[in-house]
Amino acid sequence: MDVAFAHLAQPLSVDRLQQMVVVNGAIGRLLMACLLGGFIGLLREISRKSAGVRTNLLISMGAAFFTLLSIVLAGESNPDKGRVAANIVQGIGFLGAGLILHNRNRVNGLTSAASVWVVASIGMACGAGLYGAAVLGTVIVIVALQLVGFLERRANLKRFPLVYEVRGRDPAMMLTSVLDAMDKAGERLNNLERDTIGDLQRVSFALNATKNQHERLWAKLAAEPAIDRLLTFRDQEED
Repeated sequence: MDVAFAHLAQPLSVDRLQQMVVVNGAIGRLLMACLLGGFIGLLREISRKSAGVRTNLLISMGAAFFTLLSIVLAGESNPDKGRVAANIVQGIGFLGAGLILHNRNRVNGLTSAASVWVVASIGMACGAGLYGAAVLGTVIVIVALQLVGFLERRANLKRFPLVYEVRGRDPAMMLTSVLDAMDKAGERLNNLERDTIGDLQRVSFALNATKNQHERLWAKLAAEPAIDRLLTFRDQEED
């Protein structure tokens, strides 16, 4: 028993002590990167965006890890300790490009791509031990994604897509009513879908407009006698 634990009583060497400090610091930086990246991803997940908790957590942790490795691999004698970390920006650029989709007259995913890019920078800050800057960056990202987006919608500045679903019995009259309402709103009718469920006709289309424009179109469509029921849904491709 004394032999098994005898090494614990021996004083730590300078090299071993330095290694323990480095390892403990690396663990804290990686955990901090996971925490901040995961929190941003949680907000994106709640908003049903493409890049959620796991994506943002792994990006932040990976950026922090590469930043740590960049310092270790460079060695003490090499002044260029950011060579590996410098490639993170380029790599995240390729990942963000995969989130951007062009669908006819709309471009989706720009905000998701930008948030992924910023999350990588937050991970790099954690990897470098700049916790204050990383937390501040996280707060700014949250404000930009949540509060600024809300204010844009309330101020009628931001256009956002909605899917309109019109139900009724007479398909010809329904289409005429929809077309007339869109003409009065000054919008072009695109991506029209039609299907039949029993004797019920259903017509759906998407429109990218401001809050006030959506409200005016809703009022016009709801007043049409040929439309029995009118529903709206958030577009799954909304950024």
